[in-house]
Amino acid sequence: MKKLKELAQKKNGAGFWSGVYQALPIVLGYIPVGFAYGVLAQKSGLGLFNTVAMSVIVFAGSAQLIGAGLFGAAASPFTLILTTFVVNLRHLLMSAALAPKLRGWKKWQIALFGYELTDETFALHTMRMARRTPQKSQTFAVNITAQSSWVFGSLIGYLAGGQITDVRPVGLDFALPAMFIALLVPQVVQPVYLMMAILSGGLSVALYLLGFSQSHVIIATMVAATIGVGVEQWMKNSSS
Repeated sequence: MKKLKELAQKKNGAGFWSGVYQALPIVLGYIPVGFAYGVLAQKSGLGLFNTVAMSVIVFAGSAQLIGAGLFGAAASPFTLILTTFVVNLRHLLMSAALAPKLRGWKKWQIALFGYELTDETFALHTMRMARRTPQKSQTFAVNITAQSSWVFGSLIGYLAGGQITDVRPVGLDFALPAMFIALLVPQVVQPVYLMMAILSGGLSVALYLLGFSQSHVIIATMVAATIGVGVEQWMKNSSS
């Protein structure tokens, strides 16, 4: 890791190795969560090729976990495809949010970027592109590194699946929330952002306790984001 950091610094924060270094927090989360997916896929009856191919082609953690569970439950192909499609609809919003930063890119480059975009890489790219658009090589390095770690985690999880009866005692299910916390902290650069984070977290917990077990995160995010935009606009108008 130290050598990788030195390579990134020699490039003055730009280039492929800088992107690899920036993606390391995601790697630390993707390997254990990908491992958990691999174990679930193995126990659901998926073959090794299909398990790894899903990580290469689909590359969406929640959709893959749901898909493996539905496959194990012998759900119909239509149910599996429709469910994973709905789960991944948020990617349309994430891609639309970053699209203005990709002006001047070729269509195949935009398609490749969107193909490897996930919740975690979106959060990282949002911070990276807040003031300027980094080099393409650096941006693709972030995505490639993230997906490679996910594929690797899936592979070793599948191979070890026969030796593990339950991943919960190992604590792998906490890796993804921990990674999101690590990505959230650097973005809390203003009091209004901290307010939005606390509000969305508290509201999500409250909605879950009230019975919104399937949509509490989405509702809390939309409410907190709307209030945050309103507060920011009010602050701008007050200062002008």
